[in-house]
Amino acid sequence: MKDSIITFIGGGNMASCLVGGLLETGFVTDNLRVADPSSEPLTNQFSVQHYTDNSQALDGADIVVLAVKPQILPEVTKAITVPSTSPLFISIAAGIRIDDIARWLGPDHPIPIVRVMPNTPALVRSGASALFAGKHVDNEQKELAESILRAVGLTLWLEDEEQMNIVTALSGSGPAYAFLMMEVLEKAAISLGLPQESSRLLTLQTAFGSAKMALESNEDAATLRERVTSKGGTTEQAINALQDGGLQNLFDQALQAAKQRSITLAKQFGEQ
Repeated sequence: MKDSIITFIGGGNMASCLVGGLLETGFVTDNLRVADPSSEPLTNQFSVQHYTDNSQALDGADIVVLAVKPQILPEVTKAITVPSTSPLFISIAAGIRIDDIARWLGPDHPIPIVRVMPNTPALVRSGASALFAGKHVDNEQKELAESILRAVGLTLWLEDEEQMNIVTALSGSGPAYAFLMMEVLEKAAISLGLPQESSRLLTLQTAFGSAKMALESNEDAATLRERVTSKGGTTEQAINALQDGGLQNLFDQALQAAKQRSITLAKQFGEQ
């Protein structure tokens, strides 16, 4: 794996965090390439190989990570000349289906493609990435793809590509939900009279500690919640208020809306 040449097409935030994670796991900069006309911040930070021409960066690459925005992925992939012995392509472009990527790449011979839905906590090596392998991906290539994403957090494989729309709604968009929860908790505490900085620190540490407890426990979230909800106590009153306010229904609607938008965008991008 560490001898593989990996080319990143696009040098944005997600490419940056993947490069950083790979270097921390022992990759050498000579085996990491970034093709992006404006990726100087990334290449200056990590001293990896920088290209302004995608074709030059692809020459001899074992793995190609498509790390550009979904709306320009069709243009980028259509310009790629895929050799007869194709590298493994890994797409982190949200909403773009494997069949569309394969069609844009063009050749008649099989192209191994893995689709990934990462999320922004990958920037602090605490990401959650769901992967789906196309039909031409073998077990060794699956391990290669997983190793790259494991460098920035948790990974799991999906059996059905359609589940990517749910993953997008859950973990892809999920950090925004968590930040919103922190935002409203902090504001509520301030409105009750707690100083802003105290509200902020207590909110953040509570969110962090709760997530850490859940990750390290064998119990589900409902059981953990029940264990800190004493009958007749303050927590029970707060939970009742949230449930009576329709919290579950709101989240059902939120994830459904995000999932439907993901489906719509996939169709829109795929028509190009």
